Amino acid sequence: MRACGLIVEYNPFHNGHLYHQEASREQTDADVTVAVMSGSFLQRGEPAIIDKFSRTKAALYHGVDVVLELPFIYAVQYADLFAKGAIATLDAIGVDTVCFGSESGRIDDFSNHYEQFKSHETQFHSVRQQFLNEGDSFPQASTKAYDAIGLRSQELDLGQPNNILGFSYVKAIKELHSSIQPDTITRTKSHYHDETINYSIASATSIRKELLEYGQLTEASQNALPDETVRQLHHYADKALWHDWEHYFPYLQLLVQTHSHRQLQHIHGMIEGLEYRLKQTVDQADSFREWMSLLKTKRYTWTRLQRMFVHLLTNTTKDDVAAYDELTTPPYVRLLGMTQTGQQWIRSKKKSLEVPLISNMQQTDHDLMAIEERATDAYYLPIEPHKRRLLKQQEIKGPIIV
Repeated sequence: MRACGLIVEYNPFHNGHLYHQEASREQTDADVTVAVMSGSFLQRGEPAIIDKFSRTKAALYHGVDVVLELPFIYAVQYADLFAKGAIATLDAIGVDTVCFGSESGRIDDFSNHYEQFKSHETQFHSVRQQFLNEGDSFPQASTKAYDAIGLRSQELDLGQPNNILGFSYVKAIKELHSSIQPDTITRTKSHYHDETINYSIASATSIRKELLEYGQLTEASQNALPDETVRQLHHYADKALWHDWEHYFPYLQLLVQTHSHRQLQHIHGMIEGLEYRLKQTVDQADSFREWMSLLKTKRYTWTRLQRMFVHLLTNTTKDDVAAYDELTTPPYVRLLGMTQTGQQWIRSKKKSLEVPLISNMQQTDHDLMAIEERATDAYYLPIEPHKRRLLKQQEIKGPIIV
């Protein structure tokens, strides 16, 4: 059985994701699709609007065959480390291809640009460091460095968010010496950062904004979502809430107020000097958004600040991340759910796997899972204690089977 890997967040699973998995399956001639999905917190430093299990169910009901969890230590990171963790996970489980959405839509452009990048890599890092020293954010400095070595061409603009991620996936495949074959499809209609719903295929950003602004599923949001996602959103809201940064604001305030400058310095993503800015502004804001507005500068971008707040909330240190930065093979692969077809594929792969395949938190005592448990505890903080206990029980159950 030929397997196509998908690198996803499904926050929430929408019509664009449905198109992506169907088009990827067809383009790569795959028998099964295997998604590696961020868990409680996401790449741009946000809590998932509903939990990983609800998002897994929606994906499985709408055609994805296997859902794996991307370890937290890789999920809330800049593009290259996020990509490395995702590709390493898919490589460990043995997929044949990876297909991603991009603004380019031509895989040869990514392969050609990788060769050009490798021949100018030293210059790239030098130019990026120069712009970082001048106060640019990491994304801004990277974009300027790509431009300096000629990688912002009409064929592949590495200033576009999906192209950047796609290029990181190709780099990870090459640098991990993986046998996975990359492929891409053109992202359709909506743009990654669109904040309004204009089509039946809309960005996850616009859908979340609509849901959180109105506190309910509107006609526009329902038109952009497949049926099972609508059901899962309703179901999760009934038993918990739709997660938003505002729910975590009091916890973050308390952490900054009770941590010393030295303690804050050890948190991953805490750029030199940011700990003082946090202390200076913590009592000036009445909401998370207001606090972010006080903190944001050219150097401290919104995404970078959000990621830092995730790591503060989960007590993820610079040493925690450094321990896995150079890892090429994950210590385990966690299975969140599968269809019957996915179950057949998993059975065919089990004997050849070189890492343990687990389905709940109790099956390993690895340090990586200990960090995952902290992330899970942090994610459920805003929920009433008795409901929180019920939700956390999912972490010790077997995988979801559809």
